[in-house]
Amino acid sequence: MPRPNGQASRGARILANAPKELLTQPLVRLGEGIGKVVYASPRWVVKRVRSDSEVIALIVLWRLLRRWERFLPVGLGRHLLQRPSRRIRILRVFTQMVIHVLPDRLWYATHIGTVWKRYREQDHRGEKLARDYLLGTSLVPGHIAFPRTHVRIKGWPYWLTVDHATERVECTLHQRLNALAREGRYEEIEQWLNRFLDLRQQGWRLGLFSVDAHLKNFGVVEDRVVLLDAGGLTNEWEEVENRLAFEDVVVEPHIQLGLGALLGARPDIAARFNARWKQVVSVKGVRRHWQALRPVGSGEGV
Repeated sequence: MPRPNGQASRGARILANAPKELLTQPLVRLGEGIGKVVYASPRWVVKRVRSDSEVIALIVLWRLLRRWERFLPVGLGRHLLQRPSRRIRILRVFTQMVIHVLPDRLWYATHIGTVWKRYREQDHRGEKLARDYLLGTSLVPGHIAFPRTHVRIKGWPYWLTVDHATERVECTLHQRLNALAREGRYEEIEQWLNRFLDLRQQGWRLGLFSVDAHLKNFGVVEDRVVLLDAGGLTNEWEEVENRLAFEDVVVEPHIQLGLGALLGARPDIAARFNARWKQVVSVKGVRRHWQALRPVGSGEGV
């Protein structure tokens, strides 16, 4: 039986029982990341935390696919990395079997073990920061807590023990922007990109910064953007500065975010977004908000 995905109820709406829709039919797989698999009912989302061996297997696969990408059919390696599918899950299972056969110290003493440890530390810290600062705010989906309950899911491990769920968003920000582009609604695309930047600045006022702020990590609820994955959150100013040093050398942020093809027909929108991004996502831009709550150098949680 997989371990429960327990979470503190601070900032959550506490229910006497799990919502019925979590219990009436198997939950569908909605998406997955390196550390979690997400399942959903029409209104609610629950997560399965991957085991350490699963995470290590995915890190090994990611490194192998990046190394072998040029030898694979055109675009296949990139497709597997960007769009997890049944094929990548099968490869992960076989890789995990190899990992179980070989001694643990072989993995934990290598660079792969270092990456795994760093990921786990960042993920645990980000989730804690989200619980402490974001639950109950408009910056994240709504959150409910209830007694531990067994729910059915489609596919292995078929049952999951959960004690909380989050509001299901309408779509990711990446999906919303692509849907608008297909309909030629570019003015709305610009509006959503501005909302994305506004959301990030609201987080900075709380002393939080996401070092993994890509468009699939954010979702859409009505007219607002919300953070979906807290794994990249930090409140350490040194980490913020290191990330901003990278941002400083990015010439066209919209390309870095995967918006090159989407905004190809509207270079004016791309130029305006890039200009605002460079102004806002900078040491000066972040510090202006950060200092409103926690002056840099004060030692109080920065």
